[in-house]
Amino acid sequence: MKQVRNKLKADIEQRYLTRPQKVLAGAIIAVCAAVLFVHWPALSAKATFVDDEQYLLRNFTVQNPSWVSAKQFLVEVLKPSTVKGYYQPLSMISLMVDCAFGGSPQNFKPFHVTSLILHLANTALIIVLLWSLFGRPWIAAGAGLLFGLHPLTVEPISWISERKTLLAAFFVLWSLVLYVRSVRRGNSKICLSCVLTYALALMSKPTSTPLPVLMLLIDYWPLRRLKWRTVLEKLPLFVIGGISAVITFISQSRSASVIVPHNYNLALVPLVICHNIIFYLCKMVWPANLSPYYAIPDQFGFSAPMVIISVIGTCILILLLVLSLRWTRAALTGWLIFFVAIFPTMQILQFSDVIASDKFAYLPSIGLLMILAAFLGWICGSDGIPQHTAKCIVVAIIVLMLAGAESFATRRYLTHWRDTATLCEHTLSMSPKSPIIRRILYRAYFLRGDIDKGIEQCRQTLRYESDNEHAFSYNDLGIALWSQGRKDEAIVCLNKAIEIDPNYSEAHYNLGKIFQMQGKDDEAIKHFYRAIGNNAYYPEVYNALGLAFQKQDKLDKAVECYYKALEIAPGYAKAHNNLGLVFLKQNKLEEAISHFQVALRINPNFTEARLNLEQAIKTRYRDK
Repeated sequence: MKQVRNKLKADIEQRYLTRPQKVLAGAIIAVCAAVLFVHWPALSAKATFVDDEQYLLRNFTVQNPSWVSAKQFLVEVLKPSTVKGYYQPLSMISLMVDCAFGGSPQNFKPFHVTSLILHLANTALIIVLLWSLFGRPWIAAGAGLLFGLHPLTVEPISWISERKTLLAAFFVLWSLVLYVRSVRRGNSKICLSCVLTYALALMSKPTSTPLPVLMLLIDYWPLRRLKWRTVLEKLPLFVIGGISAVITFISQSRSASVIVPHNYNLALVPLVICHNIIFYLCKMVWPANLSPYYAIPDQFGFSAPMVIISVIGTCILILLLVLSLRWTRAALTGWLIFFVAIFPTMQILQFSDVIASDKFAYLPSIGLLMILAAFLGWICGSDGIPQHTAKCIVVAIIVLMLAGAESFATRRYLTHWRDTATLCEHTLSMSPKSPIIRRILYRAYFLRGDIDKGIEQCRQTLRYESDNEHAFSYNDLGIALWSQGRKDEAIVCLNKAIEIDPNYSEAHYNLGKIFQMQGKDDEAIKHFYRAIGNNAYYPEVYNALGLAFQKQDKLDKAVECYYKALEIAPGYAKAHNNLGLVFLKQNKLEEAISHFQVALRINPNFTEARLNLEQAIKTRYRDK
């Protein structure tokens, strides 16, 4: 009888323990369905923005998936050649895999599908994390819903090169979930899976570095286990994070640029921090006038009203957070989690020319979500027992109303991402003096055939950019003028670009192409060599140089150039086709046929390669 009673008790306990998990699973499915519905238009987004050229549009390694390409991303640690900036191999491999599934500069949908799936996964992981910390499935789901639908999440999903933000957040959240789970189970040691997911996060985007500090803050609240032992147990993570930080600084310095504090006014650092603290809070509470590019203000000091407001607001905020410790640890700790997570992007070390960015708040928002979950739990009751049903209903209604408002704002913001011109025009409405946005807008106009609008953007850009930046605009203006048949003006503009920046590879390449089309092969070759000397990772230049040598009947040099282009970009169909033409001319029919076939495998719609293959096969048949 006693055994039957014990078995019955165990069955009841099992049902009681598994019921919250079933509720959690159902809530996750419902939340993810809502997030998927609201963000669905992102799959049709065709806008490209800053960095998309180097991450996809002109990145031959990403566009041509292979194990060789994956190895290149992984082994180029201290000086990446395929993309300027820090070491981020997993993000690059992720984009490359999308290309393997049909993604290309002409088809963005596979990239957006993957990004949206990652956002759904991150939303689910946030719900699981909040449930693990507070044990309230519906409250965790409500906070997760507000995260998943927030307009600030539009940017990482719709911006192709921001795959790194989503991927890094995915691994960080996994690491936090695994850590909390191990603590709840009584395991005080950092599990191997936490170390692995942390390493993967750093290989996606090094802004994941503060994760060990986030764990310590969670130890303080809500786990309430912060001791010297809990600090020591995270030493492996601190070591990995330190190594990653050194690699990040070196790789960024060598392949792009880093502006360290002593190279600019140190007094601006606290002002920037205060500005960004209030800026991000405002954008989260009232996500209006969102933009993928927030330019650094021309006047940034105590003379600027926004700076004064930010400093006063930050001081009041800190005072309120300290006073809140009399009642709860939640407010201060949650805010510190947000601040520590976003600190690497606070522009203390300047990696970009923006003062803030929506994507920087994507992962750090978990700190504010923890405050929200604790607050909702306090209102609805403790220990999972609703003490005030009416209050819980009111809270649920408010959360759903906020979710509805977010959905409306998210859908509205997504309309700006439908194409590049629309996005840039929206961005310029808030940052009208930004040269880099005007250059992107010029290219958008140029690609859709609005050459006059493109030329006007180039001239506008020259008004707003500094003298040493004029090279970019003169280069763009030269291309536009050439396309209108204004050849002499185009050459003058490109020469001006080179005069301003003698090492500007793209201007040398474009000028070389013009001379090549004019039949001035010697001049073209001179500029192609200058372009290569300034940028070794430039397969188009090697291909153009090969064509110039081929035209001069210097076939051995042409072959050497084509092979160099293929060494950089193994999937460069034009180089394979041109190499095949050289071999065809040398009567090396098997080699020619092989390269034509490879070109067609890479690009089945490559008509010239198909015709060349037919000619090579006919020649081989005739010779036999």
